Amino acid sequence: QVQVVESGGGLVQPGGSLRLSCVVSGSIFSIQSMGWYRQRPGEQRELVARITTGGSTNYANSTVRFTITRDTAKNTVYLQMISLKPEDTAVYYCNVQIALQTYWGQGTQVTVSS
Repeated sequence: QVQVVESGGGLVQPGGSLRLSCVVSGSIFSIQSMGWYRQRPGEQRELVARITTGGSTNYANSTVRFTITRDTAKNTVYLQMISLKPEDTAVYYCNVQIALQTYWGQGTQVTVSS
């Protein structure tokens, strides 16, 4: 089995920063890519950023203030978010691609509010 666990969410004021972490554990043979998605209230889940095993990244157009990084040795992916805005409020989910399987974490809530 594969476990995907996010952490680092919380309440932050506009203009603030947060770093999300996602740790993958369990029966991991080869992780192809790891990424972050978010789901705003009443909206569909959308891609925030993704990073492959080789280090290639891709970002959604709306997330230029975010940076995704990965610690391969720790099977961990991070999302550094700066200059946060109220519209960044969402549940952030970690997504992991292993072979042909997709795994999701339970999500971590990020709330940007004064």
